[in-house]
This record gives sequence, C-alpha cells and structure tokens, in this order.
Amino acid sequence: MNTAVAAAKPAETAGATSVSVVVKDIVQEYPAETGGVTRVIDRVTLSFDKPGINMLLGPSGCGKSTLLHMLGGVRPMGVRTPTSGSVLIDGSECQGAHDDSVMVFQRYANRPDLSVFDNVAFPFRLKLWKSRVPEAEWRQRVADMLKAVGLADKAGLRPAQLSGGQNQRVALARALVLRPKILLMDEPFGALDAQTREEMQRLLIDLYRSWPCLVVFVTHDVTEALMLGDRVIVLSTQPARVADDFVVGEARPRSAAWQRSAEAQGLEERILNQLHASPGKGQVRVTI
Repeated sequence: MNTAVAAAKPAETAGATSVSVVVKDIVQEYPAETGGVTRVIDRVTLSFDKPGINMLLGPSGCGKSTLLHMLGGVRPMGVRTPTSGSVLIDGSECQGAHDDSVMVFQRYANRPDLSVFDNVAFPFRLKLWKSRVPEAEWRQRVADMLKAVGLADKAGLRPAQLSGGQNQRVALARALVLRPKILLMDEPFGALDAQTREEMQRLLIDLYRSWPCLVVFVTHDVTEALMLGDRVIVLSTQPARVADDFVVGEARPRSAAWQRSAEAQGLEERILNQLHASPGKGQVRVTI
C-alpha cells in the first residue's frame, strides 16, 4: 500500500458502506438539429449492490457520461432526463442531485483563488456538509486526506502552482473527504500523460482500499478498465446498450505480467470483439 495512504488511514477504517443503485430501462433522447430526436441511450438496465470499482467502458461519444451524470442526479436544463426509465438509489428514485453521490471530472474544477487545503475543504462551506460534520472533524479529515494523496506539504499552495497530476489529486481528495457512498468518475485521468495516469490509477486503488465505496468510473481505455475494475461494463456505440458485463477475478494491484497474461489478453479481445460487432462511430483506446 502507498505509505502516505497507510500513514493517513484512520485508526478505525470505516467498513464498506452498504449501497444499492439500480438503473432500470433507461432511454435518453435529445432533439436532433434536423428535427425529430437522437437516441443516445437505449434501454440500459444495470444494478450495483455493493462497494467496488465498476468500469463503464465504451467508445468516445457513446453516452457513458450521460449515464454517469444520471447516477449523480445531474440534469441538463430543458431536456427531460431520462426520457424514460428510472435511477434508484437505496430504493428511492433519484430525480436530482443526490447527497450520497460525489463526482470527479476530467477537468479538476479547483478554485484558483483558494489554497489546496481550502479547495479540499470547500464542500464543508456548503450548508449540507457544514451541518453534517463539525469543524474540528472536517479539518482533521482534510489534513488526513492531503497526507493520503501526498499533498500535505502543498496545503498552502494555489492550483496554478501544481502540476496536472497534483491538481487531479486535489479533486480526488475533495470528493473522498466527504466519505461518499457513491463516487462517480468521468474519465478523470484522461488528460494526464501516461506516467502520471499510472500513478493516479495506483493512488485510486490505495485510496479505495482505505475508504471503500461504490465507484463507477467512465473510461474509453480498455487497459485502464482491466487494470482498475472489479467489474467491467461494456457499452456499445451510440445509442448505448449493454454489450457485455463481467467480473475481473485478478486481485489488485494487477501487475504488468498479468496484463500480458493469456487471461488479460483474452478479456481485452472479448471487449474489442463486442465493440467491433456494434455498428457506429467512436473509438476506444488500448494503452501500450
């Protein structure tokens, strides 16, 4: 385990929180420029009933992010979302922003006018989290989380003084400091260089071990999906349908040797065959 994570881990690590998320018969359509509608998601049904890292994989533009946003209650203005179907969180329909869902985007959304410490602590300025967590506790949580992501010595700096990878660590820390039941990640490492992306993947594994929750992680990188996921859900090209859904049995962290193994190569081929079988545009990536 990352030594910084181990050092910052609470004396009594919280056990995996029970959570249930059900996506039932989701259809999403948007008005088309030429008239009529464009169907982006077509009758997708999924269920998640325990913590784990669940990779939502598919070609670029297939509707992965649209589906992910529904899980967090993000609803675009002027469009009914979903067009039909429902999202249930712990048995209740999710029709707006959900208190137990936290999202991390590819763009860090760090406030340039705030220090690293204050960026991670920002949610505790908001009414909901201010009422849930006493100040002494959230200050300790922020300090612990900065140690966990290796930024304790950067607490007083501003985002402009950090690298891209460090800024993404700030965004990840800001999400996990809330100890969410559901962590939604929208291609969070996609803009990073290969070495930094691998470092962030290892960090996510370490953080998940210390603070387990239900992670749904959108990617179009086949290698990333196989290296991180307990479960890989493959979506077809648009309109998105579930093309495949399987569990990866290899324990994390997964070595480069496993990545070259017959098992890993077989899973990669399985994913690519599913995607090649579905007509339409969009690309996936295989990291070399």
